[in-house]
Amino acid sequence: MADSTPPPRTVLDAPRLRVLWSFARPHRRTLAAGLGLALAGSALGLATPMITKWVLDALNDSASLTGPVTALFVLLVVGAAVSYRQWCMLGTLGERVVLEARESMVRRFLQATVPALTRRPTGELVTRVTSDTVLLREATAQSFVGLVNGAVMLVGSLVLMGVLDLVLFGTTVAAVAVTGALFALLMPGIGKAQQRAQEHIGLLGGRLEGTLRAIRTVKVSRAEDRAAERIVADARSAAEYGIRAVRQEALAWTVAGSGIQLAIIAILGVGAWRVGAGDLEVSSLIAFLLYAFTLMEPVSTLSQNLTSLQAGMAAAERIRQTADLTGEDAAGGPARGTSPTRPADADDRAHMPVLELRGVSAAYGPDAGNAVTDVRLAIPRRGHTAIVGPSGAGKTTLFSLVLRFLEPVDGELLLNGRPYRDHSHSEVRARLAYVEQDTPVVPGTLRDNLLLARPDATEEELRRVLRDVRLTDKVDTLDSGLDSPLSSAHVSGGERQRIALARALLRTPEVLLLDEATAQLDGLTEAAVQDCIRSRAATGAVVTVAHRLSTVVDADLIVVMEAGRIRARGTHEELLESDPLYRELVAALRLATTSAAAEVA
Repeated sequence: MADSTPPPRTVLDAPRLRVLWSFARPHRRTLAAGLGLALAGSALGLATPMITKWVLDALNDSASLTGPVTALFVLLVVGAAVSYRQWCMLGTLGERVVLEARESMVRRFLQATVPALTRRPTGELVTRVTSDTVLLREATAQSFVGLVNGAVMLVGSLVLMGVLDLVLFGTTVAAVAVTGALFALLMPGIGKAQQRAQEHIGLLGGRLEGTLRAIRTVKVSRAEDRAAERIVADARSAAEYGIRAVRQEALAWTVAGSGIQLAIIAILGVGAWRVGAGDLEVSSLIAFLLYAFTLMEPVSTLSQNLTSLQAGMAAAERIRQTADLTGEDAAGGPARGTSPTRPADADDRAHMPVLELRGVSAAYGPDAGNAVTDVRLAIPRRGHTAIVGPSGAGKTTLFSLVLRFLEPVDGELLLNGRPYRDHSHSEVRARLAYVEQDTPVVPGTLRDNLLLARPDATEEELRRVLRDVRLTDKVDTLDSGLDSPLSSAHVSGGERQRIALARALLRTPEVLLLDEATAQLDGLTEAAVQDCIRSRAATGAVVTVAHRLSTVVDADLIVVMEAGRIRARGTHEELLESDPLYRELVAALRLATTSAAAEVA
């Protein structure tokens, strides 16, 4: 197996730093203002030891202390005001950066193609929106300003030390240089450990989200401990890398602090010797020591912001990776530089299929085999078309093609006589309504779920579709009626299916696509839903993927699929006579229906 370990990185890896800077660049003016305030605060801090020397010299000369004490008070007040303004400005900037990153990721996720999203665990994507952006905030809002300010303050302190005494200055520079070299050796390891910790947090989120969605299956299988162990394994790995980063950070901070302490000890020894020799005044030595103690702040600032920057670069890189998700606009839509096909007039449209698949083949990946091959199918403008076949025949894949969740690798689809490539994804879906097999509940209230595709529907229209799918009694039992919050745990599978069907019927689409829309309904409710389907088929197109015999028998056209191809088509009676596979399917459906009726009885 090839080694996947990334090459060693420098303290400030340029490509990753550019990625991080891309998040801060839109706010560079605010960053510049924050830097200006930080530098002003640093200048005030650097002036304090010199004024302290002024106080000591005034005492030695028996001069008035009014001037230096007033100066110290002014420095205190102005410094507090500058610090307050800087913290408010940079804190606000950090929150805006986080908001923009989260907003861009959420929109990117929802605009990505379905295959691009389903290739990654949902929990991992959620982690990038929640956890990684927090690390990004500290890096963009504080680290850039902190690094520049810390460097300026460090250089300023050293320059003023040189003004006071060159010998002590040389001693200090030597200690700082050794400390900086050791610190630089430790930083890449910190960044790598933090990145690996974040990766395992993402895996943890993915496993946990998937396990909680399947919690009933996990419990029935008595697999709680095994599932927990797999999830906790990622938590342990994240903690392991986190501890490794903490240890390296602690070592870096210890090196930095020890280096400054060593410098102070050397300054005391050399300074005392020079004062005794008469080469240095006591007030200058005290001022120099104050600058030495002041060095603790810029060194601490630099080390803290470098570690924060490492974490921020790792987070920015993970966030930027979501840009690789293929968006639907990139995957299809009107081709640039092409002339759309002329729209058909009303007379032409009345005689053409509403949907047509011409020699369509499709696969779920570049290296995957075809899920459907050379499908040729025309859906009439009115009527009910049922698609049947064994599991894996390609029925749901056809729906994915029609809904543009999946793009064909060969052939083309037409809507009202115009190729799909001349339509945007939104234009295609505006004419379709879809009830998916799993019928998930969208977070929000019952009203939110119903109005998802048609937010302008009236209360009367909502009540009508609820009556059609026999959900009125359910709504009347809810405390807040249509405004009651919903979750998958609060509604049964059959109720979810009826909510989804009501939402689709509210659209009054040109084509209603139903993927096992009656699979979880009782006999009475199914009969009501069948009435809805027949009513809709009289005015528009209804296409169902069906396993139930009642749905198959009523269809105007039945399409039989096997191994990704259409093998037969016709009415129920025609297919019973001509297609052996269809006879087997109907026999199995009758057996299942008879068994279900016996269980009810």
